[in-house]
Amino acid sequence: MSVPTSILEELLQAIPDLHPQIFFKSSLTALSHAMEDQVLAGAAQPLVIASFQRERFYRQEASRYQRIAECTGQVYVLAAPETDFTHRSEHYETIAFDPTEPLSQEWHLVVLGPQYASCLVCHERETIDQEPDSKLMRLSEQLPMDQVRRFEGIWTFDRAVTSKAADLLLDRILGYRPELAEKIAEARAEFLVEQPQGFNKVNPGPFADRLVTYLQAGQYKLMKAYRSIAAQERKERLVNSITAAIRRSLDPDQILGVAVQELGQALDACRCLIYRCKASDSVATIQFEFLGHEATSLLHQSWPLQTNPLFQEIVTNRELVYIEAVSQHPQIQGSDTLKALVARCQISTWLLVPVLYQDRLLGMLELHHCACEADPPWTGDDVALVEAIAIQVGVALIQAEAYSHLEDLNQQLEALDRTRSNLVAITGHELRTPLSTIQICLESLSSEPDMPRELQQVMLSTALTDAERMRKLVQDFLTLSRLESGRVEWHLESLPLRECVDLALSSIRTRVTEKTLPQIKTKVPTKLPLVRADGEWLVEVLAKLVDNACKFTQPEGQVVIQARRCNDNQMMEVTVADTGRGIEPNRLEVVFDRFYQEEGALRRSAGGTGLGLAICRQIVNALGGEIWAESAGRDQGSAFHFTIPIVEDNPEQSAQQDAGASSQRQNGNSTPVRKGRSTIRQS
Repeated sequence: MSVPTSILEELLQAIPDLHPQIFFKSSLTALSHAMEDQVLAGAAQPLVIASFQRERFYRQEASRYQRIAECTGQVYVLAAPETDFTHRSEHYETIAFDPTEPLSQEWHLVVLGPQYASCLVCHERETIDQEPDSKLMRLSEQLPMDQVRRFEGIWTFDRAVTSKAADLLLDRILGYRPELAEKIAEARAEFLVEQPQGFNKVNPGPFADRLVTYLQAGQYKLMKAYRSIAAQERKERLVNSITAAIRRSLDPDQILGVAVQELGQALDACRCLIYRCKASDSVATIQFEFLGHEATSLLHQSWPLQTNPLFQEIVTNRELVYIEAVSQHPQIQGSDTLKALVARCQISTWLLVPVLYQDRLLGMLELHHCACEADPPWTGDDVALVEAIAIQVGVALIQAEAYSHLEDLNQQLEALDRTRSNLVAITGHELRTPLSTIQICLESLSSEPDMPRELQQVMLSTALTDAERMRKLVQDFLTLSRLESGRVEWHLESLPLRECVDLALSSIRTRVTEKTLPQIKTKVPTKLPLVRADGEWLVEVLAKLVDNACKFTQPEGQVVIQARRCNDNQMMEVTVADTGRGIEPNRLEVVFDRFYQEEGALRRSAGGTGLGLAICRQIVNALGGEIWAESAGRDQGSAFHFTIPIVEDNPEQSAQQDAGASSQRQNGNSTPVRKGRSTIRQS
């Protein structure tokens, strides 16, 4: 059922002499409670009809109407249902009307007794935003919006008007609940009978007294509630704005920028700062700032932490610090650092709130009042608001950090996928080709017993060469797997670099004929200090770098091995330079990726697996050094550099290190080969 006209319109049509008035919601609340209290205080059993716009408004008064129902059996409550409000007949009659009809915009309360009558029939008008008024606009700035809602309607003690309003409402109730026809007929017969002129003997004095008492008693509670609601609304708005920023972006800079601006404006601070820091940091850089009241900017300036007693107190207690009177605080007056900081920044009131996540310090949020007497101190609600914002900022930073880690993981997964593709290509090329050659050679030797001796030797040599090629491929796979999984046991010792270079060159020359190698020059001084490394793996790095240089250098070219001190004599830099093919500048970093081959896995002119430089990077990083490549471009040669720690120039310490390395070797599986002062293991 839905009726297109409102009760107020029907009442004004029935009684044209009525003149509607304007009421605010707070006034209607006071009038309604006074009328209800009149029923509760009296001995009569009147007819009571109350219409609420929404079920949530009714729920606030449900207990009051249960008490009213104890005074009279004719109580009817109407409301638009939102959750569980339905047609019921329990303590009193409830009527759930259609939310689309005009009743949802009206406010009704009708009390009709044997000796008195009063009614309140109102319809809500348009909001202030839709119908601006200067006085109402000023009022709306001081009170919550709900309290300046306006209604137009009738409030009267006239029995004829009250009876007509009751009659209209009973018709509407009967339309929704026909089963109440008998009860409604009894109400009409008892309360809607025409009374003699002047029969209504209501005394407005007690009613007015009760109304004034209600207004006076509730004024303080209302104002306190308004302030609490306004503070809560401000807090929720700020938290929601920062939460919205978090949802829109996982960029921590954008999130922190929104937080510092919103918070600084909301608390009317002279200065609001947010900066990232850890408990162990000595200084921090101010990254985000809000300025008000002509305060001086601190953006991008250094902020002391380790010499700041307030910061250290926060690190220890994991709680905020709030100082209302900075000039009188003993902790500040006792610290030269803080006194200088307060004087430079003109801080009069100081609030420091840590940005924490699971007891981990991520940053700091600070608010300053700057030597201005007009600046009021922040209340407990303000401080709680800053704490809530700090919690949101902490969550945002962790989410951004997790997102960054996720991006890194995605990149690693993409690299892994490329590695898988390269592995398939290389396996197909590097394994299938030598296997096919070996198979053909062995089948030829098996099926041709009369093959000439010279041809048999060629077949065997070809098969052995391809078998060695397969062995080297498998060995590189196993080596890189051990390095990346951390299953390598490192045996660090003091070694002469020159001997490691000689062993690497000897290893290369035993595998490659002298005619195919370019000229190799060694420029490693004999008086260089010892290096701290694992001999076996250092020789492996040198051999692979020299082998890589020879592979891409013509026989008429040359390869030069050099070494020098660097980093204040803390590291040894080794360089393997060639005059060969060279590397494009944009490829200087990717050459160290696994399976990288400049010409592609299936169409390259030089052999190899593409794992050599990746193995070198793993070894050098594990030994505490760095490795990088330099090249001027195509056909201009290339140079590979790596660093290795130098042993301190202390003979006694070197002897102790050698003794420790010897002890480690006794527990290992490798066989040491003594070369002068160093011990270098060979596989």
